[in-house]
Amino acid sequence: MSWKTLDDMDLSGKRVLVRVDINVPVEAGRVTDDTRMTRIVPTVNDILAKGGRPMLIAHFGRPKGKVVLDLSLRTLLPALEAALGHTVRLIETLEGAENITAEATAAEVLLLENIRFYPGEEANDAEFAARLAALGDVYCNDAFSAAHRAHASTTGIAHLMPSCAGRLMQAELQALEAALSNPKRPVVAVVGGAKVSTKLDLLSNLVEKVDSLVIGGGMANTFLAAQGQGVGKSLCEHDMAGTAREIMSKAADKGCEIILPADIVVAREFAENAPNETVAVHLCPDDAMILDAGPRSVARVAKALDHAKTLIWNGPLGAFEIAPFDAATNAAARHAADLTRAGKLISVAGGGDTVAALNRAGAADGFTYISTAGGAFLEWMEGKDLPGVAALKG
Repeated sequence: MSWKTLDDMDLSGKRVLVRVDINVPVEAGRVTDDTRMTRIVPTVNDILAKGGRPMLIAHFGRPKGKVVLDLSLRTLLPALEAALGHTVRLIETLEGAENITAEATAAEVLLLENIRFYPGEEANDAEFAARLAALGDVYCNDAFSAAHRAHASTTGIAHLMPSCAGRLMQAELQALEAALSNPKRPVVAVVGGAKVSTKLDLLSNLVEKVDSLVIGGGMANTFLAAQGQGVGKSLCEHDMAGTAREIMSKAADKGCEIILPADIVVAREFAENAPNETVAVHLCPDDAMILDAGPRSVARVAKALDHAKTLIWNGPLGAFEIAPFDAATNAAARHAADLTRAGKLISVAGGGDTVAALNRAGAADGFTYISTAGGAFLEWMEGKDLPGVAALKG
């Protein structure tokens, strides 16, 4: 572990600048999912327990360097206070933070207004980063989900003051290192989703790192077509066939087994409970589309998981949003969760659709770790250096 954590820092009497991600969904002025807020609670509590005084730095939406009142963090205050169990005082301007009053200093938790109201944030402006650093004594990054952005509050500031990872960042990095950097083998990766083109770097990196790679969702159709299989009217990137063959060739060279569907669930329309049939993978009707993997495919995935020690999961195996085309994703996810609960598997999952699919399957609680980081999780899996993590290494 090449970065410091809260355990390595003396926080007594110190103002701790904490970069957090509380960019949560809001409807009609109310937070509809406070998961990201509850995940920062251990960090804030630890800082307070160590005698530190946290000032949270966060973004909300995409104001693009301008003040947008609808994107004020004031909207999030009630939900944030409820999650933290502490009073949170909003500091409305950077100037206000620089001239902070004794009354504000006495507040348990301070929250700086939306950091993306300032153009210097996304530009990673050195002068702006210096102004931020001057607000505190220690910097703590607890926003892994923003670590793939080289912004003033994620990287610039870290070079200017004693820095460490918060508890959420620490847990995320430890989980990802255990899954990909130094994993227990065999390692299985499940990668699904609509398009191969959006996950080229991911697939190319994984075939070098894992023992088996399960490809599902619309992506699998592109690989099947590249093998000469008919895929009817399925979602398929026929122009990516050459790339798919290159990935399969690279996997063969690296000794990575690629697992594609052996049987498929097909339908003539993309709709809830649409009439459907399960056929062998080479028998897709010309007028139908592949919407899920069949039971033989699921059994093959389960067998791979049974032999695995580590699982990395990103993306569903079929059209998980509508029944019955969620069956393969649900079955494989529940099997992975059961193996994890039994102590036989380390399972790490991440990505927007992935979290939704695992929640829908009722399997999320069984996984070792589920990342809510989205883009940062994907870039880590692609083998890229994340600026926000690299900055903590000093």
